[in-house]
Amino acid sequence: QVQLVESGGGLVQPGESLRLSCAASGSIFSIDAMGWYRQAPGKEREVVATITTLRNTNYVDSVKGRFTISRGNAKNTVHLQMNNLEPEDTAVYYCKADGVVVMIDGRWRRGEYWGQGTQVTVSS
Repeated sequence: QVQLVESGGGLVQPGESLRLSCAASGSIFSIDAMGWYRQAPGKEREVVATITTLRNTNYVDSVKGRFTISRGNAKNTVHLQMNNLEPEDTAVYYCKADGVVVMIDGRWRRGEYWGQGTQVTVSS
């Protein structure tokens, strides 16, 4: 099976920075795209940023110019550098992998996987 493990969340003050990391493990042949999503209390989960294997990126408007998504040097890893954090960025951040080709029970299968989430709190 596939596991996505996030790290790097925490409590920071407005204007400070955090770097989230996500590593996918398992019998993975390839991943089309990875991304970060977030869910604030009482709100729906929203996409924050995505990156493809060709390193094409997309960002939600509210984080453009402040957040940067990148693929890590290690295979199947992704990072989210978050600068100038605002209280509105407070949420649980989830890593997602799309188009994951993985060997399950002797057969190649394609699917999407989520991490368990990491809390980011921005407060003075």
